[in-house]
Amino acid sequence: MSLIGNMLWILLGGWVIFCEYLMAGLFLCLTVIGISFGLQCFKLAFFSLVPFGKRAIAVPQDNPVLSVLGNIFWILLFGLWIALTHAVCGLLCAITILGIPFAVQHWKLAGMALLPFGRTIEDIPRIAI
Repeated sequence: MSLIGNMLWILLGGWVIFCEYLMAGLFLCLTVIGISFGLQCFKLAFFSLVPFGKRAIAVPQDNPVLSVLGNIFWILLFGLWIALTHAVCGLLCAITILGIPFAVQHWKLAGMALLPFGRTIEDIPRIAI
């Protein structure tokens, strides 16, 4: 099911989101200070390309203070606007019944776009019948 969802996601605009995150990541990596933010954009780019069947989870870290500081700067510079954009797109997708799965993915991306530091992407385990 996630394969069909991802294919429809890419065809109906997921590739645009992927390209935007990818270009932002490349632009941010031009400066030494922006490299850590650019890496987060790359993480968001690949998560936004195929969001069905994946989830964001918190990763235990040796120094969580850096993640908190990174998330604070991220929210102030980029994260709030990106998360609001995903939330609004999710609301627009939720208008129709067929758009509800896409709305859920946008809301999942909004959460990741708001706080990307200290989180990673993993596949959702499938239940064998």
